[in-house]
Amino acid sequence: MSRQTIRWLVIFSTLCIIGVIVTQIYWVRKALDMRERQFNQRVHLALQEVASKLAELNQVMLHNNPVEQLSSDYFLVNTNATVEPSLVEFYLKDSFTKHDIITDFQVGIYDCSTNKIFYAVALSTRNDNKKPTQAAGWLKSNKYPYYFGVKFPNQTGTIVSDLSGWIGSSLLILLAVACFGYALWVILRQKHLTEVQRDFINNMTHELQTPIATIRIAADVLNTSAIVQQPDRLKKYANIVKDESLRLQNQVETVLSMAKAEKNKLTLQTEWLDLHQLVETLTQKYEKGLTLHLKAASPYIHADRLHLSNVINNLVDNAFKYTPQNPDIQISTLQKNAEIVLSVKDNGIGIASEHQGKIFTKFFRVPTGNVHNVKGFGIGLSFVKQIVKAHGWRITLESELHKGSEFKIFIPVK
Repeated sequence: MSRQTIRWLVIFSTLCIIGVIVTQIYWVRKALDMRERQFNQRVHLALQEVASKLAELNQVMLHNNPVEQLSSDYFLVNTNATVEPSLVEFYLKDSFTKHDIITDFQVGIYDCSTNKIFYAVALSTRNDNKKPTQAAGWLKSNKYPYYFGVKFPNQTGTIVSDLSGWIGSSLLILLAVACFGYALWVILRQKHLTEVQRDFINNMTHELQTPIATIRIAADVLNTSAIVQQPDRLKKYANIVKDESLRLQNQVETVLSMAKAEKNKLTLQTEWLDLHQLVETLTQKYEKGLTLHLKAASPYIHADRLHLSNVINNLVDNAFKYTPQNPDIQISTLQKNAEIVLSVKDNGIGIASEHQGKIFTKFFRVPTGNVHNVKGFGIGLSFVKQIVKAHGWRITLESELHKGSEFKIFIPVK
């Protein structure tokens, strides 16, 4: 399957997932609105019945619509006469039960002679519980001399409980969609890892073939009888075999060390080292393009000599690799608070900001299209990060495209 096809598949699947989620939210919201309207209608009918019974009992006339809704959970009922609280409670519970309004509610009865709610109680159609509640805080109306108000403090919970089946099915749909999205992400990640591993194997095969081919050629030369008569040439090809063998060994050790570091099986043989002396020894092979600025007052650190050497070699080799013209590589140390800062800076091609967060990821190589003019496995900086982390140090990158990069290792002074 081509990259373009996968890209369109991901876009289409994402749009489908978003569509399902938006549609489900829309229908749940519509269902909530519908249930809220149904609840309000049932309450209106129940309160109208209560108002009619009280008017008939008190022998008074009522307005055409004695029920008024002042808020989403507060209803006001005009009575046009004083009412007995016990009768109001009885009629309300009876009418609410008949209209299937099974919930908790509060009743507040207003008297114009005192201009206040003189009776407030909390009731429920679920049980026979009854307890007084605060008379303050009720919305008052100047339209009627006598009325009572009904509050539903748990109205939202009641409506939601009525929709428990809808909400449960919606959650199951969202869970299925989330599982599908996660499965799609895993498939794409596995595909990416497969491509990365394939590129790594191709790069590693090419990198290993180079020293092997060089050793084979040198061995063929050394196997000729005439080479014995040419000691200088013999020594030259013997050194080639030795150098390429060391190069091959270093490449294999890098891969093995990386694998051990990932499994937390990397063992550090730490010792006291003179960092300046180590840097000077490692950089002797570079004849030009490299300058040292070793200014740390006390360069002694506790580290693994072999792994630290590999870290420095990796950073310096990368600096030269990615500085194709007129390299100016600078290695510096300085004392900063309780740390020694080891810096490797180049004036190369730099790293774009969108790739800097991935630069220490295993197998990651900054994309350069179809041009592969820089050799490597794509694990050098990942190996550096693992070694730095194993020592308990930290590493940072400062880079700007076309202006170079600077890696800094912060080593605590013990």
